Amino acid sequence: MERVAVIGAGPGGLAAARWLRECGFDPWIYESHSALGGQWNNANPLSGIWPQMRTNTYIATTQFSDLDHPPGTAIFPRNGEILDHLEAYARQFDLLANASFDTTLKALEQSDDCYRLTFATREGDEEVEADRVVIATGRYNKPKIPPIAGLDGFTGRLGVLHAHRYKSPDMFRGARVLVAGGAISALEIASDLAMLGAQSVHLAQRRQRYVMPKMVRGVPFEYYGFTYAQAARTPEPDIEKARDDLRRFALRYGGDPARYGAPAPASDTLAAGFTGSQHYLNLVAEDRIRPVPWITSIAGETVSFADGTSIEADAIIFGTGFDLNLPFLSDPMRDVLEADDRGLTLADFTTHPGLPNLAFVGMFAQNGGYITVLEQQARYLAYLWSGLVARTPGQFAQALAEARRERQTDYQDQHMMALRFARLCGTDPAGQVDEDLLATVRTSATTSLIYRLAGPHALPDAEARFRASFDRYGPISDRETADEHP
Repeated sequence: MERVAVIGAGPGGLAAARWLRECGFDPWIYESHSALGGQWNNANPLSGIWPQMRTNTYIATTQFSDLDHPPGTAIFPRNGEILDHLEAYARQFDLLANASFDTTLKALEQSDDCYRLTFATREGDEEVEADRVVIATGRYNKPKIPPIAGLDGFTGRLGVLHAHRYKSPDMFRGARVLVAGGAISALEIASDLAMLGAQSVHLAQRRQRYVMPKMVRGVPFEYYGFTYAQAARTPEPDIEKARDDLRRFALRYGGDPARYGAPAPASDTLAAGFTGSQHYLNLVAEDRIRPVPWITSIAGETVSFADGTSIEADAIIFGTGFDLNLPFLSDPMRDVLEADDRGLTLADFTTHPGLPNLAFVGMFAQNGGYITVLEQQARYLAYLWSGLVARTPGQFAQALAEARRERQTDYQDQHMMALRFARLCGTDPAGQVDEDLLATVRTSATTSLIYRLAGPHALPDAEARFRASFDRYGPISDRETADEHP
């Protein structure tokens, strides 16, 4: 039985170990922290999760297909509930039987017939050989703060930190806070502070994105923006029509930020981009968050912006993203992978023919929940290595060429990625389930259960569980909302 070293015990590493074992491998998990969970364990020094954080993805997209969250779990679970889910998953498949904690990968080298790994442990360095290696150390653990004139000399009493280190609004009560960034973390932290006692909250961003809510009329946004049908649809060849359609979608479900008092986003939605927050725009409308242009300079506790205005701030919190963090890769490996701070060049985001028996899980930036996608990627990897699915050298070469064209360093979309891996696995339900079920699948948010309806390792109870989830969370039918008194 081939030994596989799985680096990381977060969702990606656990999913990889589960499916590799299913397909006849001997996975061994190595985790730098003292417990599993990755980002979802807020005691982990590499976690950017704050203790009371709720997910921004709804419950059914934030679970593995093998088990449901227990009754009573919120539609948007607390981070501790996701950790509970990961722990239950590990117990169900006995994934920690071969796991080493407080074990940090320092170096990874390729030899003739295996990989050599050097770990730092509490007892000192340890060397391990493995037939195969899976890197699942997470995409979001090396915070990035952009260079700004005078930042090093900021004298606000609460200093500068990255969103990755934000843990509670308590220390910011009564403080003047500037949040910098326009993606989800920045908007969620700004909202947290505005509702929980900060004296003032400003949000600086380079451009205004369209802001999507978590729920629309009682339905999770994923049922409108991350559906199976959208993933399966042939791309619109007319780019101008695609832009117009996307703008109508943005205005229908998120509204025009300018009507709330935020800056107007570009009419080209592809250029403006999307972000998400349930509260942000309403807090702008209430003047509890004040949007400002990007920062140009800092002098003491005075922060100046691109429009010539300035404010005094006690704290600056940067929600400005992350660099890829793979310090253990050798230089020859980095060259093969074309690795930089933004990403890697991989066939189908997973492997590279120049480094056989090495794989990466979850090393891409993404819009939408990761757990559904990580499960499909882990299955694809296990099926590929076990021979359940086959890829020819020509297909790998084509996939690498596509990787360079499609800019894998850009943000990917959850529903697109899940279907991509499912098609590689042979688990796309299209053509494998009856039309009545497929019609419901088409209008569904992308959940992991969709890809247990058919194909390898289909679950006998998948349809019943999927329909129950759809009935609970899916869009309200026209019949239910019809006006009975015309």
